Amino acid sequence: MEITSINTFLPYYDKIRERTKRLLAVVPSDSLDWAYKPGKFTIGDEIRHIATIERYMFAETVAGRPSCYRGCGKELADGYDAVMAYFDQLHEESMAIFRALSEEDLQRKCTTPGNATMPVWKWLRAMVEHEIHHRAQLYIYLNMIGVKTPPMFGLSAEEVAAYTKPE
Repeated sequence: MEITSINTFLPYYDKIRERTKRLLAVVPSDSLDWAYKPGKFTIGDEIRHIATIERYMFAETVAGRPSCYRGCGKELADGYDAVMAYFDQLHEESMAIFRALSEEDLQRKCTTPGNATMPVWKWLRAMVEHEIHHRAQLYIYLNMIGVKTPPMFGLSAEEVAAYTKPE
């Protein structure tokens, strides 16, 4: 899917973020430091990572600047309220950059941290895929610690099956 209008992309991306926020709302405040294995991202790291990558890699790159992503550790925000505020703050900063993009900017080439060049619209599409990837990891993490997670689109797979009429 080619992104040809920033005015249609932004509402779409808002819906992606709304689904992520619904999931973050069920994260237990005492579980931010949980990881499935030593040395892997904690739940808090995952949340900070989504925020910092969006702001300091994707937004900077589409603005024509190099990535300034430096990680996602607790030094950026620690504690449930601080992590959620940080997540929202960086998203607002990113959205200000994205709102300034024109349709012509979407076709302009940007250079990724891996030194690949691609149209800005493709980089924005990669950003959405990145968020969805990490949101899926959070779903798994939360399920591993016994947290009931919200269905992504309103119904769980079991509810869809229950509503489906046999042939």
